[in-house]
Amino acid sequence: MLSLLLSTLAFFIAAWYLNRYLDEQGIGQGMTRGALVLVLASLLSWGAGAAVDWVQVKIDGPQATPQADLPELLKAVGSARP
Repeated sequence: MLSLLLSTLAFFIAAWYLNRYLDEQGIGQGMTRGALVLVLASLLSWGAGAAVDWVQVKIDGPQATPQADLPELLKAVGSARP
């Protein structure tokens, strides 16, 4: 959830800065510029989300997936019964 929130925030900040930068460069507003801003802001947002996920794994450690261990657990429980 944290990744979603921070990547959304990063998208809007990146889009604002990119629009401001392109205005300073004198590039006119249009569909091509809008698509460029969308793609670049999306890439930066994706990168921010990936960075948050990476940091979270480094702090918390890898999370075990209970679905992968379920068949082994059921075998162990089934074999333990008399």
